[in-house]
Amino acid sequence: MKKLFALAAIAAVSLGAHAQTYPGTKPISIVVPFTAGGPTDRVARDLAEAMRKFVPGSNFVVENAAGAGGTIGATKVARAAPDGHTLLLHHIGMAATPALYRKLAYKTLDDFEYLGMINDVPMTLIGKPQLPANTYRDFENYIRANAGKLNIAHAGLGSASHLCGLLWQSTLQTKDAMTTIPFGGTAPAMTALIGGQVDVMCDQTTNTTQQIESGRVKAFAVTTAKPLSTHPVLKHYPSLQEMGLKGFNLTIWHGLYAPKGTPEAITKTLNEALKKALKDPDFIKKNEGLGALVVNDNRTEPAEHKKFVAAEMAKIKTAVDAAGKYAD
Repeated sequence: MKKLFALAAIAAVSLGAHAQTYPGTKPISIVVPFTAGGPTDRVARDLAEAMRKFVPGSNFVVENAAGAGGTIGATKVARAAPDGHTLLLHHIGMAATPALYRKLAYKTLDDFEYLGMINDVPMTLIGKPQLPANTYRDFENYIRANAGKLNIAHAGLGSASHLCGLLWQSTLQTKDAMTTIPFGGTAPAMTALIGGQVDVMCDQTTNTTQQIESGRVKAFAVTTAKPLSTHPVLKHYPSLQEMGLKGFNLTIWHGLYAPKGTPEAITKTLNEALKKALKDPDFIKKNEGLGALVVNDNRTEPAEHKKFVAAEMAKIKTAVDAAGKYAD
């Protein structure tokens, strides 16, 4: 028994010493569970550059571990050493995968230290250019009048466009009004929409703003609680909530996580650096270029971040279970 207590004391001293010397010479890896070049990867690279300024002696690197709807990268971090050198940057998929994958290798709320939210990316509800509707109200009436004849595209199970379409139809109570058409990514789905092969899509402003501005697709609404009144292109469109979908507020948010058991001194260092990075003018400007809104509310605090994700998990699970389509 004395030997066990001695070992525990040695381990505690070791962790404490490590926390005091953090980050040391080892790089801090931010794992992105998606391929390089996408919106989440760009957020991670911009954040790595910003946080490097606020963790003295640090070297942040981005590592892409794509596959299985983001679960490969998340599993990698959940199983990593809790020493603050392996972090996860994930989007709304962090809350969606527990509903879509019923046999996950990790527990979303139990196997990570929540470090804080990063940004929100609004979504836009768009349609093919040939649709006769020009306003959201006309669009909604058109869908109901043509139940069973229309289809809605998404970029793959668990993608931002899939979740948006799923939650929108669930709230509107029209899940049987349109046939869901999955594609192997945003680009082919958008191409099909522009070409008129599919009727409707809901996707991030990072993917839709240019198409809306050029007139290649029709826009009907944004998914934020309030209209994007300061956005140069999207300020002309209403929010779904103001059009009658009470409580509808959906963004593709990003958050930062560490493996469970990471020492508090390290998580505090990382959270403080994150909050400073979110106020960095260069980081804010880069997010604006992506159509993203940097978080400036209490979700930058670990406890509030975790509370928010738990609420998102419950909301998405209700919609996924109602649709009855899973990834496993």
